[in-house]
Amino acid sequence: MTRRDIGALLFDKDGTLFDFAATWEAWAVRLLAKLSEGDAARAGFLGNLIGFDVDRGKFEADSFVIAGTPDELVDVLSPEFPFLSRTDLFTMINEEAANAPMAEAVPLAPLLQRFAVQGLFLGVATNDAERPALAHLDAAGVRGHFHFIAGSDSGFGAKPAPGQLHAFCNAVGVAPGRAVMVGDSTHDLIAGRAAGMWTVAVLTGMAQADQLEPHADVVLPDIGHLPGWLGLP
Repeated sequence: MTRRDIGALLFDKDGTLFDFAATWEAWAVRLLAKLSEGDAARAGFLGNLIGFDVDRGKFEADSFVIAGTPDELVDVLSPEFPFLSRTDLFTMINEEAANAPMAEAVPLAPLLQRFAVQGLFLGVATNDAERPALAHLDAAGVRGHFHFIAGSDSGFGAKPAPGQLHAFCNAVGVAPGRAVMVGDSTHDLIAGRAAGMWTVAVLTGMAQADQLEPHADVVLPDIGHLPGWLGLP
């Protein structure tokens, strides 16, 4: 099967549709300030727990937050907040996430319209929760371009397991071998391979090309290069 037979594209959200650092480093600064109630030392301690350097305002390359789920973040932070229930902490994290300043990796609307004109089915599979994912797509004005949107709490599991990917293929009626998983992390690509999909890596997240290449059919600078790889007119 050739790339010209591809009928569906499934995108990760953070680091793929949106630039990871520009979006989530600002979110981490705000979340840690809120959780620490302005105590700089406390914010630094919490930042270390989640792999975020508060002084530099940067995630460490190996931070679990980069490809993780809100539940994993709650698991790590919850022991530090015995007065907060897991539900309250999860809600706080998602409220801050929904208000994160999203920076499009490339201008999304014209690119997604270009895919639509070619009859491609489009979807989003993110390890973020569904509520902030929908808020981010709404804020960018592109939610309507997608036939399927799933977060880690949508009932299909989270990457690197392939549940979201299988659900997408079932929802749009395209066999996995004719679908592409596009992402910026090994979680995305491992899930894609497990689902039997093509895998495309992009470099708008935190991972380097040499980390992604073993799991990808191709590594592209960003999703704006997809039309060329697909051979679209």
